[in-house]
This record gives sequence, C-alpha cells and structure tokens, in this order.
Amino acid sequence: MKIKKTNWKYIFWLGPLLIAAGLTAAFVSAAWEPLTVGLVIAGTVTIALWLLYLTHEQGFWGQRSTQAGTNALIATTAVFVILGVINFIAFRYPLRIDLTESQQFTLAPQTKQILQNLQQPVKVWVFDPIQNPQTKELLQSYKREGGSKFQYEFVDPQAQPGKAREFSITSIGEVYLQSGDKKQELQKGGTAFGSDPNQGLSEIKLTNGLEEILSTRVPTVYFLQGKGTRPLKEGQGGIEQAQKALKDKYYNAQTLNFAERQEVPEDADALIIAGPEKPFVDAEIKALKAYLDRGGSLFLMVDPAINTGLDKFLQEWGLKLDTRLVIDASGGGQRFGLGPTVPTVRRYGDNPITKSFGTGISFYPFARALETTPVAGIEEQPLLWTSQESWAESDLTTKKLEFDQKTDRQGPLLLGVALVRSGADSTPLKPSPSPSPSPTTSPPPTTSPSPTTSPTDSPSPTDSPSPTTSPTASPISYSVIVSQEATPPVLPTVSPTPTTSPESSPTPTPSPTTSPTPSPTPSPKPTTTPSVPSSSQKTSRMVVIGTSQFVTNGWFEQQLNSDVFLNSVSWLSKPDQQSLSISPKKSTNRRINMTVIQIGLLILAWLIWPLLGLVIGGTIWWKRR
Repeated sequence: MKIKKTNWKYIFWLGPLLIAAGLTAAFVSAAWEPLTVGLVIAGTVTIALWLLYLTHEQGFWGQRSTQAGTNALIATTAVFVILGVINFIAFRYPLRIDLTESQQFTLAPQTKQILQNLQQPVKVWVFDPIQNPQTKELLQSYKREGGSKFQYEFVDPQAQPGKAREFSITSIGEVYLQSGDKKQELQKGGTAFGSDPNQGLSEIKLTNGLEEILSTRVPTVYFLQGKGTRPLKEGQGGIEQAQKALKDKYYNAQTLNFAERQEVPEDADALIIAGPEKPFVDAEIKALKAYLDRGGSLFLMVDPAINTGLDKFLQEWGLKLDTRLVIDASGGGQRFGLGPTVPTVRRYGDNPITKSFGTGISFYPFARALETTPVAGIEEQPLLWTSQESWAESDLTTKKLEFDQKTDRQGPLLLGVALVRSGADSTPLKPSPSPSPSPTTSPPPTTSPSPTTSPTDSPSPTDSPSPTTSPTASPISYSVIVSQEATPPVLPTVSPTPTTSPESSPTPTPSPTTSPTPSPTPSPKPTTTPSVPSSSQKTSRMVVIGTSQFVTNGWFEQQLNSDVFLNSVSWLSKPDQQSLSISPKKSTNRRINMTVIQIGLLILAWLIWPLLGLVIGGTIWWKRR
C-alpha cells in the first residue's frame, strides 16, 4: 500500500510538464492547435486529480509541512505579482535619471518642445549596416519624447537597394529625415561616427533638421548679382552648389541686381553678397542701410585686394577689413596638399553658427583678416580664428614669405564675425571683446612649420607645406593673387568628396578681371565712434567673412565649409529659430592617474583581503566540522 501511495505522488509532476509542453508548442507555432490545447487541458486535469487525492488523505491539510509549504507558495506568488506590477508601471510611465555631469543623455528643452508638439509623423533613416550605439541611444531618446509621431530605422543599403535608390544613397553612413513627401539630408556618408563632435548624428543636427522640415514658413534669401559677385552657375568660381544646398533645405533662393532695382525687396529674410569686385555707389549703400534699418540680415563675403566702397558702412558696425593677405604657416593643411595661402581653421567662436564644430576643419583660400571695434548697441561674436602660426602678409613681391614684425600682423587672426545691432526697443547688447594675443605669446614664425608652396600654384600633394622651410612665393601683386582660383584638396577617404561634373571641376585658370591694388601698409584702427542707431531702426544681423572662395563649387563640400555657409544663412534668416542655440554636450575627462603604490593598495583591497577572509573562514569551518 505504501508503494502505491508513493507512486501516486509522482504523478503530480506530469501535470506541469504537460502544461509546459502545450504552451511551448503554441508559442513556437504561433497558433493554438487541438494538440497544444489538449496538452494544456491534460496537465490541468492531472494537477486537479492530484489535489483531489490530497484532500482524501487524513490530516494532510492540518500537517505543519503543508501549512509551511502553502505559506511559501503564497509568499512567492506575492513577490512575483509585486515585481510584475512594478515592471508594468515602469513600462507605462518610464523615468530616467541622468547622473552625468554635463547631462550627456538628456535632451535640450528646445528639442523636447519640438518633439512634444509634433503634428505629423517624421522618420529618420540611417543607411548604415552597423547600428552605432551612440546614434541609436540618441534616436531612442527622441522616440521616448516624440512617441508614435517619431520613428527611426537602420537600413543596410546593400540588403535594401530599392530604399537606397529612393534616397539616392552613394555611401555608407548617410542619414535622412523624412516627413510626408519631404526628404532632408542630415548627415553625409563616409564619416566615423562619434570620432568628433561635428561628425555623426548629433542633437543639434537632428533638432535643426526637424525644425526645418516641419516649418510651414519658407525663408526667402537673395543672392546679389552684378558688382562682380560670384555667379550662380556651375564651374570654377561659381556658387551653384551653395544655391542648390539652400533649395534642398527648402529656402526660396532669388537673385537681386542693383542695376535693375536699387532696393532690397520687402520679403528678403537675408541678402547674400559673395565676392564683389566693384565698389558700391552711394545709392546702393543707402539701399543696404535702409534694408538693415528695417530689421534685415546681411551675409557679406569679401575677398582680399578688393575695394568694395563699404569701409564707412562697415565702420558704423565696428568692423574694418584688413588689406593684407592671411598666410598660414602652421602646416595644418599639409595632409590635404594645401599651400600657405589657404588657412586651415580649427578654432571657432561660441556663436550658434559655429559652437557645435568642436575641432573640425574648414578651409578659407585667399582670405583677408578682420578687425573689430566695440560700438554701442552692437554685439560682436567671433566665428573663425586662424592658428597662432599665421600672420597677415603685407609684402607679396618677395620670393620668400617671412613674418615682418614692422609691417605684418601676427596671428591668430579673425576671419569671420557675426554682428547683432539692437533696435530702439531692445536693450543694447554688450560687445564681446576680440582676443588679440601679443606677439610675445605666439611662437616665432621662423621656427614654426612653414609651407613651401607658391601662392600662384594650385595646391597639390607634391607642393604641400614643409615643416622645415619658410613659405616661398614668386613676386606677384595682390590683383594677381585675387584673380586665382585655388583647386580644392583631395581629401582622405574618411571625408566626403564633392561630386562635380567634369566641366565644373575647379581649375587654376587665372581670371582676366583685375582689381585695384591697395597699399600694403597697414592702416591704423578707426578712432571715431560711430553714432548710436536711430530710434526707427529694428534689430538686424550681419555675418562678414574675409573670403568668398570657400563657398565656390568644389570648395563648398569640403569638410565644414558648407556647414559654415548654411548655418550662417539659417542664423540670419531665422532669428526666432532656437535649435541652433542648443549647446553641444561636452564629456569631462575623469581619468584617474595612479602611482604604483596606489595600484598595489587597490589590488590588496579588492583581491588579497577578500581571499584572505575566505581562507580564514574555510579554515575555521574545517576545524569545527
């Protein structure tokens, strides 16, 4: 009789096994078939019969072991139920705490506001077979804030060639933003994600793209034509690529010619003047002033050795154009095959236009420096600075370019500046002082690495700067220098290479147009204080860069050149846009440098003492057993 009772007890385990088999079969087949349902029912009946048997056992429910087992079962079930409720609440109402010092994993308030107010679905397409962890974490943060209105997807261009053709994908790593029929490129291909603040998908790029693609207002910008400005055409010296980039970002790009209409249209959100070669007359300057007085925005790019006739006009804004040519002897452009007349910029200002660039690279061939003077009611925000080993050269008639402390100006030099003039109803802004390091703090030009390229030649890897010799140049004048069109560098494979047609490839063909030759002698800074803006003026903006060739075809898509241009236009034409003001996240270096003694103590505390305690405990246990 005892044997039968013992065997009957083991029949209970058949019930859970049958239920587990039925549930597993239903999960694998994704369907409830008669067999799976039968297994679950058989297991349930088996457990019920076993419980029925236990009720007939005398004293089973009154035994202490039964009560203890029942209490343990109830406690275990309660724990699982509590954990399930906690996980359900955490899933429905997620809460994240960012303990990093610079809030690396927290979105900016501007981003959260845009995502929470999404009125139509948007989707981010990342054409990369490898899901970068940083990019995925950023997109998940956007997904949490945007909900079902924000989607993202990683696509392997080789596995899905149809989707790659739909977006005209040419390289791995391209990122696009789509909203309805609108498609906008956020990230070019061929970059190493996370290697630099300006590379890879960042919050600034993604939020700015969201704001642009969802905007119902189309900004109108005008390119000034005539006055010898850069033509909107393909080929050398044109800025067709810059105009196309604006149209791709849904700008309404128009042209303006003062010979036909000597006033800036009322619908102009920004006026772009790229490389004028002829001086402006009084009527044209008056039109520019009237446009700025009513709250307009001006983007001025001026090449060296050019008399624009805007000296007094710019002086009212506290700005002066240096007549000397910027020479870069740092050797920073050596790996790109660039000569000394193409400054390589890695230092940027804190303005929203450039604050997210980090230590990225941008090129400014044949540039002139800028000088600023504080003016009441005008805020000056530097954008671009050259290296310490650069200088403004006043004499290009000698074969060897050397720094002359008497006539030249030591770097770093200001190449670009953003200016904001407050209106009558605004509080005057405090001007930002421009850092002007003394020559004593800069390394001597004769000991710094210097290129050997002639300014008249096109940059090539064979004539790249030499770290041991001074830059040399043939005796030429400023008018010859400014008539040259430098060839864009052939960049490494990690950087995107501009795609241009054969007929539009920049070639170093001299332009027949000549320009007045200014005196190489540096003129003193203006001492007169411009008048305070009149009460009828509104808040206006201006961006001035000491060269226009950096946005020409071929140069435009090199490194950060296009970002400088597009961000400048966006800052000028959209003064109410907040996404450009998002500060980039900067990680703090928390590396601990330890001595040999400290490392030994750490090993002792983490390894030796625990092992010693384990040995002592084992020894005591062995003796007591």
